[in-house]
Amino acid sequence: MDPTPDDLVALLNKHRGGLELAFGLTFTRASPDEVACEVPVTAAVTQPYGLVHGGVYCAIVETLASSGAAIHAMPRGQTTVGLENTTSFVRAVRAGKLVAVARPVHRGRRSQVWTVDVHDGEGSLAATGRVRMLCLEPGAAIAGEQVAVKT
Repeated sequence: MDPTPDDLVALLNKHRGGLELAFGLTFTRASPDEVACEVPVTAAVTQPYGLVHGGVYCAIVETLASSGAAIHAMPRGQTTVGLENTTSFVRAVRAGKLVAVARPVHRGRRSQVWTVDVHDGEGSLAATGRVRMLCLEPGAAIAGEQVAVKT
């Protein structure tokens, strides 16, 4: 039985990493064709000028693309890891929240490409990114350990 979108959102929120928890990322939608999140703009995500730090946008892009790729690969027993993340900053944000949506561009057996748009709370585009993912066969190891979700 395939998980429902609500089940996927709960699963993704349960397995957020330390970085996602540190800056308050919360998944809001999840399906094999779209993953979305929100991040509150707080002092934890800004740089000294009071703007959202560029690394936060990169992390959001990477997180959503990785999650979408994993949802697609899991039924085949595969895991996924990022190979390339290109994030472009479009508009500065100082307050409110960030809302991001990821969608697949290509989903193959060995690689995937996802695109992510990050908007401010008013709907203006703040950043856009593209991530290329590698699909790993069951049991694959990276940096000396088998790739698996740490619980």
